[in-house]
Amino acid sequence: AAEAGKHVLCEKPMAMNVAECDRMIAACLANEVKLGIAYYRHFYPAITRIKEIIAAGEIGQPVIAQINAFEWFDPERSNPRHWLIEKEQSGGGPMFDFGCHRIEVLLNVLGPIIHTASVLNTVVFDRQVEDTGVAIFQFERGCCGALSITHAARESQDTLDIFGNRGSIHVASLNEGTIRVRTSMAERIEALPPATNFHQPLIDDFAQAILAQQDPRVTGGTGRDVAIIEAEIYRSPSRI
Repeated sequence: AAEAGKHVLCEKPMAMNVAECDRMIAACLANEVKLGIAYYRHFYPAITRIKEIIAAGEIGQPVIAQINAFEWFDPERSNPRHWLIEKEQSGGGPMFDFGCHRIEVLLNVLGPIIHTASVLNTVVFDRQVEDTGVAIFQFERGCCGALSITHAARESQDTLDIFGNRGSIHVASLNEGTIRVRTSMAERIEALPPATNFHQPLIDDFAQAILAQQDPRVTGGTGRDVAIIEAEIYRSPSRI
C-alpha cells in the first residue's frame, strides 16, 4: 500500500490485472503520492520524432503498424529470472513481460485501441506460459496494428514499422533509435539514439514531477491502459 510521502515508481507491468491497477491508483491518490510506471521507451527521442512525423502528415494516414520483439529465453530453474515463465508469479509469458512495453509504444504513437484479438501458444517450450504470441489491434483512429512476441526465436528483433497511405516509417531496432522515413518523393535516415542509460530520462521526469508537485509523464493511468489491453489479449486467445 502507498504511504504518505513515499512516492512510487513501479516496474513494468504495473500489476497482475486491472483491478490491482485500480487499487494502486486509489491508494496513491488517498495518500497524495506520485505514481509512475517504468515504460522508459516513452522517452526515446525516436518515438517523439515518429509522433511528430505522423502529426505533420508526412506519411499520410497511418494504415498498419507492426512490432516484432523476439528473443531466445530458456532459463534453467536456478536462473534468477526463471520466475518470468512461472505463471503464478509472472502473470503471463513474453506478451506480458516485454509485450507491455510495446503496447505502451503503440498507444503513445497511435492513440487508443478499441479492439483486440490474439493468438498465444507454447510453440517450442513446455512451460506454464506462452513462449510465442501475436496480438492484433484496431485503433480508434482507424489503422490496424500487429504485435508479434516470442521467447523461441534465435534471431533477436526489436522493430517498429508504420505504413501510411503516403509513406512509411521503419525502425530496425527501437533500442538504437535510427529511423528510416520513406515517401513517394524521397527516403532519409534520422539517427535519434536513446540515452546511454535507457531509464535515466524517465527517472529524471519522475523526480521533477515530485519536486514540481505535478504528475509524471507516465502515470498509473498509462499502466492501467496497458493492463486493459493485456487483459483482452489473455482473456480468450486462440490456440495454434
